[in-house]
Amino acid sequence: MYNFELVKPKTLDEALAALQGDEAQPLSGGQTLIPTMKQRLAMPETLVSLLGIEDLKGISIADGVMTIGGATNHATVARDAAEAFPGLAYLAGKIGDPAVRNRGTIGGSVANNDPAACYPSAVLATGATVVTNAREIAADDFFQGLFTTALDEGEIVTGVKFPIPEASNYQKFEQPASRFPLTGVFLAKYADRVGVAVTGASEDGVFRWTEAEEALSANFSPDAIAGLTVSPDGMIGDLHGTPEYRAHLVKVLTGRAVKAAA
Repeated sequence: MYNFELVKPKTLDEALAALQGDEAQPLSGGQTLIPTMKQRLAMPETLVSLLGIEDLKGISIADGVMTIGGATNHATVARDAAEAFPGLAYLAGKIGDPAVRNRGTIGGSVANNDPAACYPSAVLATGATVVTNAREIAADDFFQGLFTTALDEGEIVTGVKFPIPEASNYQKFEQPASRFPLTGVFLAKYADRVGVAVTGASEDGVFRWTEAEEALSANFSPDAIAGLTVSPDGMIGDLHGTPEYRAHLVKVLTGRAVKAAA
């Protein structure tokens, strides 16, 4: 590691002011940023911790929408969302290990947009809204490819608003060493639509399987996707699985998610 300044603001305004400095970067749970810094792939001069800002923590529900503060850790989501939104709570409870779940935050995960992160699939499938210090961004507009989002320089994810579905489920085919999903599928059923989003499989990051969404909106049953196929084009191929294997997993996991949610 190298020398850097750590700033611990207590309010969002203090954090935004600190981020105006040269080479300043926000620090949430640090589960990605700190290892990146250790490898000298990122070398910010100042880290602005968001964990001391109480207004960015916690879960609230109003008018069928669950709002989760950006600095809320995975363990809190797993515990406090369980009754109202069990699919999301299960997803949070399967991230990493206890150390990761008690440190990593939803805002950090969404802002980083790792191609194998779990939360982006839930955000995209539910049609959630990502809230920042400056604006609100629809899920379909937020994720823009590998490690790329609509966030501007210095913009902070302050929360995520999830429309609570009638039924939901997350299926994760786990890579045992990293505990990231080799492929993961989040399914959310609403009165007028079904959302299906896939993580871990595509070279472009999280994506919606729109053909499955249309089929399941008409018939919420595993049979509805029986005749569908997922193209391996653009899927990740590595020592853990071929593009064809990941494409196959997308369909298998979607079917399991529908069965579990139904």
